[in-house]
Amino acid sequence: MTIIANPIYDSVFKFLLEDERAAKVLLSALLKQEVCELKMRRNEYTNVRQTRISLFRIDFSAKIRNAAGEEHLVLIELQKTWLSTETLRFRQYLGAQYLNNENVPEDGNPGGYGLPIISIYILGHKLGDLQEPVVYVRRRYLDYENNIIEGGVPDPFIESLTHDSIIVQLPYLKGRTRNHLERILCVFDQEYRIASDDHLLKIDDEDMDKDGRLLVNRLVMAAASPEVRREMQVEDEILSEIEARDTTIMLKDKQIQEKEQVIQEKDQAIQEKEQAIQEKEQAIQEKEQVIQKKDQALEEQKQALEEQKQVLAEKDSLLREQQEEIKRQKDVLYAAAKNLSLRGMSSAEIANVLSVSEDTIKTLLG
Repeated sequence: MTIIANPIYDSVFKFLLEDERAAKVLLSALLKQEVCELKMRRNEYTNVRQTRISLFRIDFSAKIRNAAGEEHLVLIELQKTWLSTETLRFRQYLGAQYLNNENVPEDGNPGGYGLPIISIYILGHKLGDLQEPVVYVRRRYLDYENNIIEGGVPDPFIESLTHDSIIVQLPYLKGRTRNHLERILCVFDQEYRIASDDHLLKIDDEDMDKDGRLLVNRLVMAAASPEVRREMQVEDEILSEIEARDTTIMLKDKQIQEKEQVIQEKDQAIQEKEQAIQEKEQAIQEKEQVIQKKDQALEEQKQALEEQKQVLAEKDSLLREQQEEIKRQKDVLYAAAKNLSLRGMSSAEIANVLSVSEDTIKTLLG
């Protein structure tokens, strides 16, 4: 077992790739093509730390040789992050390469085409549902029917405007050594971290080939370097500050969420009260409408009673008039019958004269 420095740290990663032989071994294994020549670009590395990320980038110009023995000049943009970050940062750095005039070689390039770009992302975190430790994203030249075009390929115009990508998900290495690349990448496998010191990995290099041993030896040197160890400690301190800041932000966010929840609950309670008030007001309005209908019905009944009283009064008045008329006629009939009786006429004769029954005359005269 061999103790090596953990290349997930920016300082160790930089130390590893500053060695041209080690950089060629790693890039050749990733590209699956031989890197014949390699040059670290001006401003050779960029280390950016923000509130939630540590992003490390190195740019290389390289001459690579494919299986057919053909050599091509390419630009390799290698980016590493060990914390989740948004893809916009990767796009910004990649876009900067497309805009950089230095990536348009002058010699043997009459068309003014830019160098083909190959982007490599070494991630210390997992992507979505992709579970392969290494993912290759490659372009193909296709016609309308999705048939592969072989003639005239590769085209410098297309190669200068599009690029291939390689994504390495370190959490999925987990001791895998199925092929040459995975055996090379085992030096990044965080499963081998020493429990007492995250700065170091303990790996079994007994069965490694010379390429793997070259990387291991370089990382052994990094582990022994006081300067690299100090830089790893600084990274830990920065990360601790970031985590402390993130914890504070998370706590504040949680407090804000709790306050927002309280406000939402209060708003909901107010809405429920307002709804209850509206329902009560609606019930009151409905009761008032019922009362108004009842009052209207009572008023109509009262009006009907008044009309009935008026009819009864008119009937009473008519009845009295009829009674008075009957009494008057009876008095006239009595006076006539009395007068005729005094003249000596009999009841029958009086009845005949007055055109009434004899019984009526007898009743009147008693």
